[in-house]
Amino acid sequence: MKNYLNIKEKVKDTMSDSLSISVPSKPEYVSIVRLTASAIAYGIGFNIEQIEDIKVAISEACTNVIKHGKCEISDNYQIDFLMDEEKMTICIEDNGNGFCRNDVCEPDLSSPKEGGLGIFIIQTLMDDVRIATEVGKGTSIQMIKYLGVDF
Repeated sequence: MKNYLNIKEKVKDTMSDSLSISVPSKPEYVSIVRLTASAIAYGIGFNIEQIEDIKVAISEACTNVIKHGKCEISDNYQIDFLMDEEKMTICIEDNGNGFCRNDVCEPDLSSPKEGGLGIFIIQTLMDDVRIATEVGKGTSIQMIKYLGVDF
């Protein structure tokens, strides 16, 4: 995940505060991640609607790690929260299976089905989303929400 690590280091160089946590790959920990993201976003000054968007996006990203990562409960994944006066950046990285980006297609919203909407939801709710993935090596997602900006 060399590409992602370079992105993360560049982002960290420009951010004023950061918090990193290692999260067990278990569904019951997603609520803790949501609460952490909510508390950080509130402290920065995001409004309730923006905080809800962040919580949903981070839930989708964590659920994708748990469902599509290595699927071993003993594994952890990494979340970095990077904050400054303009934005909140959330980086989630796993060492799971990764996926082929070409296999991910736009969802058919006229005939939605269960599953397959996670990345679409994240991209809809966050202001900037970058995904780096490699089959057999893992996936990283960087999600950015800007303060005071409604896209």
